[in-house]
Order: sequence, then C-alpha cells, then structure tokens
Amino acid sequence: MFVATEEHKAPKRYPRLRNLHYSPLKQRDEQYVLLWDPTGLSQDKLIVPLSYFYLFQFFDGEHSLEQIGGEYLRKFGEFLMADKLEQFVAELEAKLFLEGERTEAARRAAVTAYREAPVRQSVFSGKSYEEDGEKLRLQLESFFASREGPGSKPSENRGKVLKGIVAPHYEVRAGGPIYAWAYKELREAETPDCFVVLGTCHAGLANHFAVTEKAFETPLGVVPVDADVLERVRAKTGGVFFEEELSHRHEHSIEFQLPFLQYCLGGRKPFTIVPVLCAFPPHGVTDAGFSAMKDRVELFIGALREAIAESSRPVCFVGSADLAHIGMRYGDSTPPTDFSFHRCMQNDLAMLKHVETLDAKGFAEFIRKEEDSRRICGFSPIYTMLRLLQAEHGQVLRYDRGITDQFNSTVTYASMAFF
Repeated sequence: MFVATEEHKAPKRYPRLRNLHYSPLKQRDEQYVLLWDPTGLSQDKLIVPLSYFYLFQFFDGEHSLEQIGGEYLRKFGEFLMADKLEQFVAELEAKLFLEGERTEAARRAAVTAYREAPVRQSVFSGKSYEEDGEKLRLQLESFFASREGPGSKPSENRGKVLKGIVAPHYEVRAGGPIYAWAYKELREAETPDCFVVLGTCHAGLANHFAVTEKAFETPLGVVPVDADVLERVRAKTGGVFFEEELSHRHEHSIEFQLPFLQYCLGGRKPFTIVPVLCAFPPHGVTDAGFSAMKDRVELFIGALREAIAESSRPVCFVGSADLAHIGMRYGDSTPPTDFSFHRCMQNDLAMLKHVETLDAKGFAEFIRKEEDSRRICGFSPIYTMLRLLQAEHGQVLRYDRGITDQFNSTVTYASMAFF
C-alpha cells in the first residue's frame, strides 16, 4: 500500500486551506458562507454553499481529493464529481486561499513591497471612515457630539495624568461615538507625546507580537513611529518581533485609532507611536502546558518594558480591543437572543472589573474559566497593556454592541480610561 509522504502531497491533490475568516449569508431561502482573507494578501471574496463549506474541515493537507470526495458522499449521500472538486480547488488556489507555492510567492512579493514603501498607507479610509481630511475631522467631531457620544461637558478627570485607554476597533462609522468616550479623556487629560498602540491581529501571529518601523499615513497626515523605543526593542530581542511586520499592512485595529489620536492631539503637539499587534489566547499565559508561548509573551513584554524605561520618556498606552463575539458568524449554532446578549453583557462587565483594577492574571483566568466561549478578541492587547501600565485605577466609560450580519451576530466593546 502506498502512503503519501510530505514530499508526495502536492497542494492540488492534498489542499490545505489558509486561515480564512467567514460569515454566514442568506439569499432568499438559501444559506451560504462568505470567505475572505484577514491578512489582505488576497483581496478576493468567495461565496460557497453550506455543502462545500462542510468540506473545508478536510482541507488540511492530509486528505486527498479522493478522500474529500468520499467525505462528501458520506455526508450528503451523493457523488461530488471529480472535475467539479478539481475546479473548486483551482478557484481556491487562484484566489490565494490555499497554502502552496503560489501563495508563498505572493507573500514574498507583499513583504518586499511593504518594506520598500515609505509609509504604511491607509487601507480603510473611504471604507470605514472618510478619506478626505476635512470630512474626516467633521466626522470625528460628530462622534463626540452625537447622542451616544460623551458630549461637551468637561470630564471629571480633566487635567489628570492619563496612563492609558481602551477603545474599540469595531467599524468606525458605527462605533465612533464609543471611541469618543475614551478619546475625550485623552483630549482633556495631561498626556505624553509617545503612545504605545496595542492592537489585535485578527489573522494570528506565530510570534504572538508584531512590531513595524513604518510610519502610518491617514487622511490627516503621517504619524511617525518612535524610533528610539523600537530600536531598543530590536536590540533586546534580536528582531524576532519584527519578522511578521507584514501583518500591519491590512490590519485595521491600529489604523482605526490613529485618526482619533491625530484629531485630539495633532493640532496641539507632535507625537509618536509604538505600533504593536498582539495575538495569543488566555490559556497561553495561564496554563502550564503552554510554556513556550508564555515565554515568548514574557520576552516581548519584558523587552518593551525595559525599552520604555531606558528611553526615559513617559508613554501612554492605547489598547485597541473589542470584547465578545457571539452568534453564527463567530461559530455559534444559533443567533443570539435578548437573554443570551444580556448574559453576555453581565459577563463582560464582570470581566472588566479585573481590567479596572489592573488585574492581568484575574482577567486572563476569567476568560480561561469560560473556555473563551464568548471569543474575547481583544484579550491579548488588553492583557499586554495591563502588564505594562503604571496606573492607580481604571474606569469603564461606556459599553455597547454592534450587529454584524443578517443573523444578528453581535460584537461587544467598551471604552475605558486609566489614571
């Protein structure tokens, strides 16, 4: 009997799906699934029927096309013709949805282009927020003045030294007023001129952190990075946390914070940022079986802490983080109900008590005990911030949610401030 070795497992015969994101769709009485690439390496999207989506669990590089066809027959009681399956695999490969040489070549080209570019260009202006500078200022101003926003009444913390904020990274057009609660505190407080912006990397990271030395461009101008802090981090870690800087190219969680920073500070004083993407689960820092992951997380946090201390400059932290993700888009079998949302809200607010008291360990343990059943995508930036913050207390300023699809899938988020 012939056993396929790694050498013989040709990608087209043993397809392996990349780490794609998906969302359920309903067209009339039919249900489909929309697929896309969170890294932005592929700009394509693909709508597939549920029967094809079922097969993706076997696109693991271990199952042959014949075996995948057999799984289809076993599940649905009918044959999936070989030419149709081959055509489907070819379409996935063309869209860069499969691992393989074609995807690797595109990845290498993307890394080269990113590193040669003078700045990290705005990706979501004109989509998630206004791309014209003046219109963007008016849009941001409207968030502060809206019914859901913080309004014009001075903050009770006005003039205090702000150590950090947590703001959503939800779609800016919809969640802007909730961002404004955190940024009102920043605008009215005493702040330094260096901001460590900790964002969620939705595509995941092998090294759990990714730093880039690229300045970020928005419709309001260019935001420079803090070269001194970044050089110190590189010297302490050997550059390992710069290896995945391409992840910054299409990730929105840092980009969404920058127009708010520019709007609140740009006219008053120049500032720099330390842009850091984060991706690791709660059990990676709580469970003994994940010592390698915990060591890598500790290495980065320790290096950044020392780099900031050695720079002899105060910094303010910005945690770009959404909270729970519930509903069919995120893996639940049914849409959320009013009861399940209110239970989720209660759990969110109980979890955020640990954040308010700067209890990083308690925050991680809370989510681990739930087995991350609510999918807190902002865990890693919030945890990292709590480990680095030198503040007395935190405060939840505003809490809200957004609906993300036809099935009422829900994302929750909050604004917080730390003094």
